[in-house]
Amino acid sequence: MGTPVTTGYEGVPVREGAHRKQIHLAAHFPGVNHNTVWSDPAARSQVEFDSFVHLARAAERGKFDFFFLAEGLRLREHLGRIHDLDVVGRPDTFTVLAALAAVTERIGLAGTINTTFNEPFDVARQFATLDHLSDGRAAWNMVTSSDAFTGENFRRGGYLAHADRYRRADEFVTVARKFWDGWGGDQIVHHGTQFDVRGSAPLPPSPQGHPVLLQAGDSGEGRDFAAAQADAIFTRHGSFESGRTFYADVKRRAADRGRNPDHLKVFPGAAAVIGATADEAAEKAREIRRSQVGPQTALNFLEQVWGRELQSFDPDGPLPDVEPVFEAQAVKGRVLHADPREIVATYRARAEAGGLSIRELVIELNTRPQFVGTAQQVADEIDTYVQADAADGFILVPHLTPTGLDDFIAQVVPLLQERGAFRSEYGATTLREHLGLPVREVGGAARRVG
Repeated sequence: MGTPVTTGYEGVPVREGAHRKQIHLAAHFPGVNHNTVWSDPAARSQVEFDSFVHLARAAERGKFDFFFLAEGLRLREHLGRIHDLDVVGRPDTFTVLAALAAVTERIGLAGTINTTFNEPFDVARQFATLDHLSDGRAAWNMVTSSDAFTGENFRRGGYLAHADRYRRADEFVTVARKFWDGWGGDQIVHHGTQFDVRGSAPLPPSPQGHPVLLQAGDSGEGRDFAAAQADAIFTRHGSFESGRTFYADVKRRAADRGRNPDHLKVFPGAAAVIGATADEAAEKAREIRRSQVGPQTALNFLEQVWGRELQSFDPDGPLPDVEPVFEAQAVKGRVLHADPREIVATYRARAEAGGLSIRELVIELNTRPQFVGTAQQVADEIDTYVQADAADGFILVPHLTPTGLDDFIAQVVPLLQERGAFRSEYGATTLREHLGLPVREVGGAARRVG
């Protein structure tokens, strides 16, 4: 490929000129969480179809690779009550994406579907259907769950132990692939530890052979799963240095499995705040963070860790001086990945070191990686991350539903296009082609690209 020019972040090699990578961008529809500023007068419904249409069409106007829809299988409960941030509801992923296929033309349509509480045949058929309806634009974000609370919504109930959830996921995808590949062939037979299947493919090959497979997970197990099965990975590693480390790690894991590392795209989640000046953008970012984490949200967040009611504490005062009482029923639908006592000790040390109030600490803990500055500064930084192999692109999470990416699309995208780092027009029709991924050939029915 040649030697890239060394510029940018502290002498880190950054591709320039003919060596420049193309940036990939996706639009995340804001979910039911505190990242959305619901109190803003411009915020609209998360259920009405017009909201989905606005963001999907705006992203398509900006030539984004795909529209990304998260999903939750049960409303969280907080100290015995439905969590306030969930009351807007959780629409069905396939219904929304199929409807969007009819009102968009080129942008990919990615949905989050759980491998723990579904069956391979159903999911394979649903995604093959979406891929046909959209002319090859479907993508599946494969997630697992170790949450017994969520499992109560399902016939078999319960949940998988943490160590087993990726075993099931890996076998789940293997079986789904057999259904996508099985048209016109012999009966599909699979005997495994998770599934025992005898059946046949319900649909002919879709325009891209298989939907694009995404995976969201930063653990070692998640990285291995992505390296083995995914076309792209959605990560929280959004800083420059941690991004470069994560990028190198998952690309190496893919290569170790005999894959072309370029066929596993890395997408950190990020937000963008744009102002006429750097100072204006910084002030805007501060206001967004304070709006996202109001006083009640700050106390609710700590209650999830302390496992007890904390409403008597001042959100603008010091952290609670009481100890956590961890009870399995205190919070349902959110998994703690460490002992609450250890988490509380970490929080207290961080608050003391920074002189932070409850609300200030929660803001720091929950601030998504952000690009903050003028449109030119944001474009420069995004391009540098990609050209320095800290990412292949970004899944952008707006703070407003559904208009939060409008400024980015109007101001930043043209600057990326001018420097030749981002497409000005779609050059193909399928999502695999947008991402430079190979189309899976099934019985000669799908063409190969990338």
